[in-house]
Amino acid sequence: MIPSREVLLVEDNPGDVRLVREAFAATDGDHELHAVMTGEDAVQFLERRARDEAIPDLVLLDLNLPGIDGGDVLERIRESPELRRLPVIVLSSSEASEDVEACYRRAANAYLAKPIAPEELVSMIRSVERFWFDHARLPPQ
Repeated sequence: MIPSREVLLVEDNPGDVRLVREAFAATDGDHELHAVMTGEDAVQFLERRARDEAIPDLVLLDLNLPGIDGGDVLERIRESPELRRLPVIVLSSSEASEDVEACYRRAANAYLAKPIAPEELVSMIRSVERFWFDHARLPPQ
């Protein structure tokens, strides 16, 4: 039996959190979705989990967050020896090429633009789930 996968969603829009929760619920996978609404909360969550040696399997990170923005969260993850291998997918409403470029410079694993239609979000989450949990092979933590 495949163990439950843990996903950290860093998103300040409650409506988007609800949609992502519904999208994961609509897939066949076994997930535990943790959601935090600020960059600071994300950093604290990840640092606490790293101390417990139980980091999530994947982070979905919005860019436009209050306080510490998503780009800074990404930098902190990549600077941490305990977290640097953690897959981080930027999930943003921005399609600006400078945002995409900046995220890849900061070593994002992928940059996805949030679709507008809920059914497109479900399709995207299914694709993310299949790729990151079924096909991608990552080095051990």
